[in-house]
Amino acid sequence: MTDTSAPQPIRGSHGADDPGPRNIALDKMNPNILLPPATDNGGMPNLKFPFSMAHNRLEDGGWAREVTIRECPALEELAIVNMRLGPGVIRELHWHKEAEWAYVTQGRVRFYLVDDQRNTLVEDLEAGDLWFAPAGFPHAIQGLEEGTEFVLIFNDGNFSENETLLVTELFAHTPKEVLAKNFGVPESAFDNIPAKEKYIFRQPVPKDIEQVRKELGAAQMTGKYVFRGKDIPATPWPGGATKVIDVKNFDVTSMAMLMIEIEPGGMREIHWHPDADEIQYYLTGQARMTVFNSVANARTFDYTAGDVGYVPKNLAHYIENTGTETVHVLNVFNRADYRDISLNQWLALTPSALVQGHLDVDDRLMNSLRATRCPVVK
Repeated sequence: MTDTSAPQPIRGSHGADDPGPRNIALDKMNPNILLPPATDNGGMPNLKFPFSMAHNRLEDGGWAREVTIRECPALEELAIVNMRLGPGVIRELHWHKEAEWAYVTQGRVRFYLVDDQRNTLVEDLEAGDLWFAPAGFPHAIQGLEEGTEFVLIFNDGNFSENETLLVTELFAHTPKEVLAKNFGVPESAFDNIPAKEKYIFRQPVPKDIEQVRKELGAAQMTGKYVFRGKDIPATPWPGGATKVIDVKNFDVTSMAMLMIEIEPGGMREIHWHPDADEIQYYLTGQARMTVFNSVANARTFDYTAGDVGYVPKNLAHYIENTGTETVHVLNVFNRADYRDISLNQWLALTPSALVQGHLDVDDRLMNSLRATRCPVVK
C-alpha cells in the first residue's frame, strides 16, 4: 500500500512520484534533497554528513566517532570528532600532527596539557567551554563525576582519531634497552608496559584540581589554552545572536569559532568567508542551507541536531531556521581570526545605479539596503 504521507519529488509539471523502494524517514529528514528548490543547479558535492551515520568506536567506558574526508569528500581542510567519556574515563596521553580545537557539549571534563616550555596545564571545563591544543603539544582528557561529551576539530580533512600519536604505542615500539637508558632505570621496569594502545580506558575520578595543580606546580599556566564560554556574552541581533572566539580574545588559537543562535523564522544572512573553510556542528533545532558556487552551481541541504555541515572558502551560503525551536550551530574555521563578507553590506556599499544596472531591481531593495547596517542574523 502506498504511504500517502510520503513526500513526493514533484513540482508542478516537473518530477514524478516515487513508488519505491525508498527510505521515507530519510526523505522526510531531507526534503530539500528529495525536492530541491528550483534555484538549485549543477553538480555541487555533498556538504552534509550526520554523526549517526559515522562508525562509532566503542571502548571501555566511552566512545568516539569521526567525520573526515573519508566520510564526506568535501572536507579538505577540517575534520571533526565526537567523543563521550564516562566518570573518570581517560582519553590516553597523546599528541597530534594537527592542531586540536575542542568544544564541551555535555558534562564536565578535566583537560591536561604540557607545552613546549615545560609548563603544565590542568583545567576543569563544563558545557560551553573550549580548549585548544597546538600541533605536537601532548595532552589528555578525563571525564569528571558526571562524565562528559565534546567535539574535537582538526585543521586537516585527512585527520583520523584512530591515527594519533599515543604514549602507550611509543613505549611498546621502543626497544626496552633504549627506554632503560632514556629514563635511567633497569629494563625490568618496563616488563608490564601495554603491548598496544589503551586509547580510552577507565580510571578513578581524579583528585581535587587544586591538589593536582599543587603536586605538578601547574598554577603558573592556569587559564592558558582554555576559554570559558561564559566569559564573553553573545551579541544579539534581530532573530538571534552570535558569539565569536578567535585570536583577538583567545590568543593561543589558530582556529576561529562562531556560535550562532537562530530563532524560529530567523536566518543567518547570505555571506561567505574569503580565506577559510567552515565546518559546522548542529547542536539543536532544524535548519536548511543553500551553498552557491561559480558556473551556476547551487545545492540546498537540511540539517538537524547531530549533523555536520561544511562550506568551502568563498562559497556563498545562508542558514535558515526551518523548525520550531532555536537553532544552535557551532562554526569553526581554519584561520586564527574570524572574517566574513556580507552580501547585504557589499550591495549597500555599492552605488545604487550599479546595483540596479546588474539586478534590475526597483527602489524597494535599494531603500532597504540604505536603511540597515546589515545585521549578521535577521
